[in-house]
Amino acid sequence: MTLTETSSASQGMAPEFTPDFGIARKAMIDSQLRTSGVNEPFVLARMGAVPREDFVPPAARAAAYMDRAVALGDGRFLAAPLVQGRMLAEAAPRADDVALVVDGGSGYLAELLLPMVGKLEVTTPADALAKGSDGGFSLLVIDGAIEALPDTLANQLEEGGRVVTGLVQRGVTRLAAGRKIGGEVALLPLAEIGMPRLAEFDLPKGWSF
Repeated sequence: MTLTETSSASQGMAPEFTPDFGIARKAMIDSQLRTSGVNEPFVLARMGAVPREDFVPPAARAAAYMDRAVALGDGRFLAAPLVQGRMLAEAAPRADDVALVVDGGSGYLAELLLPMVGKLEVTTPADALAKGSDGGFSLLVIDGAIEALPDTLANQLEEGGRVVTGLVQRGVTRLAAGRKIGGEVALLPLAEIGMPRLAEFDLPKGWSF
């Protein structure tokens, strides 16, 4: 019985269980990532080292390793572990990358990438649309699903730069990736996967693919 359980029991209350997050993190890797084909050593190492429970509200810590998105408040979500595992694998970060992360609200994906790239900047969806940085990024990772990549982001990629994002097509979210070739960025849908949607990147109503 843990200290929390003992204290609760002595007061006649139902015991409160504190999850063992280390065990939960290992179970996430073994039962969610590996079984779904995410086996890249660098992905498993980072997701095994970074405590997801630190990136959600205190009341949601027990749900941090579940196979679903976790609500953060204000319409933001921490995506399910498999989503960010797949994104990290597809990004294939390099030590010489200059990376830009459009944060979905948790900061978790940026933390995963941080030690694996040469330089990392983080922006919000609103700031990504309103203004650009100095550009010259070799890697752009958007932590959520978008309907279209805005020019304010595409213009910040260097020629040959890579993009990993979620893509919304006819209401279905998919993992997508692309490169900037000849000044243009084309996104290729890779796999259907449930991802939090970033409403800031919705197309005007009436427009369709």
